[in-house]
Amino acid sequence: MSSAATDSGAADLVCQLDNVQGIVDALSSVRWSRKQDAVVELSEHGIVLIVEDTGCLQAKVYLQKELFVHYEYTAEARPRFGVNLSLLIDVLNTFAVPGLSNSIELSYPGADMQLVLKCADSLEFCMYAEIRTKIPDTISWDYNFEPAGATPLNFTVKIDFMYYVNTDILAAFNCDRRVSHRYKYKFLSATTSNLPSSVIKDNRGSKLTVGRGGMLKVQHLVSVARPFQSHPLNNSAGYQQPSRIAYIEFFLKPEEEDDN
Repeated sequence: MSSAATDSGAADLVCQLDNVQGIVDALSSVRWSRKQDAVVELSEHGIVLIVEDTGCLQAKVYLQKELFVHYEYTAEARPRFGVNLSLLIDVLNTFAVPGLSNSIELSYPGADMQLVLKCADSLEFCMYAEIRTKIPDTISWDYNFEPAGATPLNFTVKIDFMYYVNTDILAAFNCDRRVSHRYKYKFLSATTSNLPSSVIKDNRGSKLTVGRGGMLKVQHLVSVARPFQSHPLNNSAGYQQPSRIAYIEFFLKPEEEDDN
């Protein structure tokens, strides 16, 4: 952390978010290791964070520009940088203080190519942090998900607390033929085991699709909408925020079949 100022006028991206906890929940969903590095890609459409494990499991968090209350992108190319995922989540968590402002401004790059975070609208206190970034690792494989035939196997699952024993698990199911693939349990577990309880309680459902070659795609929806409360941006007593969703996708390769 640092108290130094940064020249946001030279940044490729300056954006403001009014619900830090929502982003923390989304990023926590793809953290399965404390020593996990992520690649962050910036564009005029939003922010994409990518993590992977041994070329078998890849996860992406899509933060579209509509999720932000302010999004100013000026880069000509699409900047990419590497960052430790746990460090990023921990720093964001320091800004998610109950009862205090959770609006945060992010800018990149700082004077030393760092990611800069600071409180956006509080007049009572100031928080400021810098995260050192690094040259991103090369993404080892292209997920290139292709449907398996005209009707890919896909089904939607409702994630519920254990005591909801009477709730149907499958909300929808679609399959036109029998298929069989094997996946490593630790990778399969990683697609759901790190979802925060707040995401499970929101119960927006998850979609699983088996594509060509047995590639498994698992999709989750995470709300990053700020809990309703009085806010200077509200222009009437009946103001309601539109639903804002972060999209999370996992891509899991099947185990190689042993011909012997």
